[in-house]
Amino acid sequence: MRGGGVMAVAVLLAACSPTADETAGNSVSNAGATQFANHMAGVSRPPSSPAAPFSQSDKTEFLEFAYAYPAEAAAIPALVDKFRKAMDAGKADALKMAREDSESAKKAGYPFRPHSLETEWTVAADTRRFLSLRSQTYVYTGGAHGMTGYDTVLWDKERQRETSVKALMTSPTAFAAAIRDRFCAELDKQRAEKRGEPVVAGDDDFTKCIDPLDQVLVPASKDSKLIDSMTVIIGPYSAGPYAEGTYEVTIPVNAAMRKAIKTEYQDAFLTP
Repeated sequence: MRGGGVMAVAVLLAACSPTADETAGNSVSNAGATQFANHMAGVSRPPSSPAAPFSQSDKTEFLEFAYAYPAEAAAIPALVDKFRKAMDAGKADALKMAREDSESAKKAGYPFRPHSLETEWTVAADTRRFLSLRSQTYVYTGGAHGMTGYDTVLWDKERQRETSVKALMTSPTAFAAAIRDRFCAELDKQRAEKRGEPVVAGDDDFTKCIDPLDQVLVPASKDSKLIDSMTVIIGPYSAGPYAEGTYEVTIPVNAAMRKAIKTEYQDAFLTP
């Protein structure tokens, strides 16, 4: 009898309990009613949780891999999708190459050196109009040394889309003319500091001035209010031998540079 009583109570409770659909419907109704009441009372919706920076890394017998980007990028779905695709494709290609290299090493009877692919994105400017990101990627494929490469992404917050530095210019020719003299002077200054002697211009890229627009251009900001400078990142072998590493030439915004920016974007740049 006791067991039957327990069963009867269980059946009764089940009959009196709302179904899953009813529960879900009630939850939606209650949430809607609460939202309407808050709206009528002037209560604002609580802010959404801030995005978290992204970081992924792993190490196998073939490949050491890492990819990271900051919270500012993680808050923009289009950039998250862009970086995810780049990360997945880059890792797949690097792993394929590493495995093939391992097989070749085994057949030839020499030791295999694990490969590396490590990319990190950081914020160069986060102003009202633009989010400017720059990346550094280290690649090692078993040779004498690895190589470092650079890239940039520019997000237009007002138009909610990715753009490019060159798209901001009235023309690449005008922008290059506006920054060339200051760029060349600063590049030679840094060369002289690394080499311990003045630079004597010659016919090779290690002594003559190079085209800044062939390099990675990164809009930057010190105070996150306006773009106040343009950083030209020059990787190894472009302006000097590998031992000299990377050159970074920062050119503050002046009247000539601002004039070479399209009118609709000039308000996002510092007024000299």
